[in-house]
Amino acid sequence: MFKEILVRMKQGHRTIRFPRAAPPALPDRFRGRPRIDVEKCGASCHACADACPVAAIDSGTRTIDLGKCLFCTDCSDACPEGAISFDKDYRLAASHRSDLLVGVDQRETVLAAELDRRMKRLFGRSLKLRQVSAGGCNACEADVNVLGTIGWDLGRFGIQFVASPRHADGLLVTGPLTRNMELALKKTWDAVPDPKIVIAVGACAIAGGPYAGHEQVRSGIESILPVDLYIPGCPPHPLTTLDGLLRLLGRLERGKERKSVSAGT
Repeated sequence: MFKEILVRMKQGHRTIRFPRAAPPALPDRFRGRPRIDVEKCGASCHACADACPVAAIDSGTRTIDLGKCLFCTDCSDACPEGAISFDKDYRLAASHRSDLLVGVDQRETVLAAELDRRMKRLFGRSLKLRQVSAGGCNACEADVNVLGTIGWDLGRFGIQFVASPRHADGLLVTGPLTRNMELALKKTWDAVPDPKIVIAVGACAIAGGPYAGHEQVRSGIESILPVDLYIPGCPPHPLTTLDGLLRLLGRLERGKERKSVSAGT
């Protein structure tokens, strides 16, 4: 026992201190929110939209739908003027589908809002989620699982994944919702006691991802369930998912958030 204690003391603190401190360093290849340079973007050019594999770009309105985006850089690679770039901003989660649209208008980013007072009172300190893979490729599922490791320790925020929907406060869904999973997802939703919430994680759960339009998928879970939180990405980085969950529960302090983002980027 003493040997184990000495080893633990030598290892030191392993859990990240976010959000009380700066977020962990993001890898060089990390791609956050896409940006469109209005001075470089030509309204008559459709190269980015033609290159996008999931039709996430509307060249007419010059907007990128983060709900569909795979963050693959095909658009930025195709743009002859270099008008599209990806920054290091991991804050991508939104409460409304329309807030996932990024355009040349440079409008202020609308991030996920807190639950209303009643729901926050119920779930703010203890949120139990049933995770459902509705036909996913396991990328989003794997990065969600990372949040349960000692480095992230999601449980310190009172957020836990449970085995039974009857013990859950809501669902965290990944995958494009295949036809084979549709009934299972509905039954899981029905088994969660009211009031309850739904969190869509990843491009597939939000809009079908690369499988959108296929006859065997429903192109996202919003077609059968009401969504309270959208977390875009393919897959979303664990930090993006954690940030979205904490915003939903009102667990981020604005002053510290600005300081953390500045230090992290």
